[in-house]
Amino acid sequence: MRKAFRGFLSLAVLIGTAGVTGASAGAATAAEPAAFHSGSAADDGTGTDIKDRILAIPGMSLIEEKPYPGYRYFVLNYTQPIDHRHPSKGTFQQRITLLHKDTSRPTVFFTSGYNVSTNPGRSEPTRIVDGNQVSLEYRYFTPSRPAPADWSKLDIRQAAGDQHRVFTALKRIYTKNWLATGGSKGGMTATYFERYYPEDMDGVVAYVAPNDVVDKEDSAYDRFFENVGTKECRDRLNGVQREALVRREPMEKKYEEYAAANGYTFETTGSLDKAYEAVVLDYVWAYWQYSLLSDCDTVPADAKSAPDQAIWDSIDSISGFSTYTDQGLERYTPYYYQAGTQLGSPDIRQPWLGGLSRYGYQPPRTFVPRSIPMKFQPSVMRDVDNWVKRHADRMLYVYGENDPWGAERFRPGAGSRDSYVMTVPGGNHGASVAGLAEDDRAKATAAVLRWAGVAPAAVRDDPAKAKPLAKFDARLDKRDVLNERGLRP
Repeated sequence: MRKAFRGFLSLAVLIGTAGVTGASAGAATAAEPAAFHSGSAADDGTGTDIKDRILAIPGMSLIEEKPYPGYRYFVLNYTQPIDHRHPSKGTFQQRITLLHKDTSRPTVFFTSGYNVSTNPGRSEPTRIVDGNQVSLEYRYFTPSRPAPADWSKLDIRQAAGDQHRVFTALKRIYTKNWLATGGSKGGMTATYFERYYPEDMDGVVAYVAPNDVVDKEDSAYDRFFENVGTKECRDRLNGVQREALVRREPMEKKYEEYAAANGYTFETTGSLDKAYEAVVLDYVWAYWQYSLLSDCDTVPADAKSAPDQAIWDSIDSISGFSTYTDQGLERYTPYYYQAGTQLGSPDIRQPWLGGLSRYGYQPPRTFVPRSIPMKFQPSVMRDVDNWVKRHADRMLYVYGENDPWGAERFRPGAGSRDSYVMTVPGGNHGASVAGLAEDDRAKATAAVLRWAGVAPAAVRDDPAKAKPLAKFDARLDKRDVLNERGLRP
């Protein structure tokens, strides 16, 4: 999965990272309302503080506590086995954040599938149900990486085991309903968790989650790019992308100067030329992943007549010339490894480029250091897809109409129950329940409230009345695009 597949929009539709300043562990704010400590006491009436209850969990340790009005917010480490099948073979520390509201409220288990933000933030389902939120850093994203790293232990089942252990530990404190959620690779992660541990969660809300069932069959993406948006916008984008390859020599000279000025290197891809083409070939995909049709007027209308700088600026603003440098790739090694071993990655034809491409859409192997062995397992995604079709229960998938990743999506089948796939009109990789058409938005919101066990009587009687239970908070609910640029989901 390149620029879009080579990162998320780990979307954080879903992890609002507010610019909250840090504070020492255990600090509280004078402006906290009385409800701040609701749920802090132990269920047995001993009056134990919520932080003490959390830290009493074996393997749980505190990194810091940050104040936020109406909540307690903890950044934690949790000791996990490197191999859940063989726990005696060593452990590592996995980062977790916990946005605590009240033990009497439902809890949302969020993962982006990448790193975890250490600033307070709410996913959309957390706001809908007015609940607690547990956020988990995906294994092997630093610092949640074993040392030394046995990369064979980075797979979707081991990651699901991580979530299961965290849920099992915290369910003793947060006893109400739990929902799993995530965007893009996080939505995939929530799905895989449900597949392997279907008894843990009471519902799943997966946003813009790709589903590459057969890695070598990607014609759905080609059909998508033939029809997305308008012909005028497609022609503009295709023209700029083509011109960037026509002018490869002067543009690569500019790229060389840019890399030297910023200390960028290209050992992983093998050459500046391969990295340059990877950025250029991501351009059209990345535009539709992150932009809207209304943004097309920012793309040069006549690429052939545009100066080199205009072509450079357009490619850089949408694809990002730092993406396939060693420095840009390092953070995402775990993603590319998974794309090349289990998740799959897209390969599109882009016929408008003619014979200008030297490498085509380069596979994930290109973006992982050669010291890390990789072997693709074609049966893994087929297994998950079959499970969703036959066994999906209380699962909601939300996609954007103009998001390339939605071309291959999850589709609960005849064996599924109380599960839905909904599409945001004109939406991109930031699609959300709030962006759905009115009827779908109400239906989706009502389902989330129902699964969480907090649907008001009025909503149970009439789903059209469903609305988020918590007020919008500009800091907590700020959307944060974690994996800017790069063909990553």
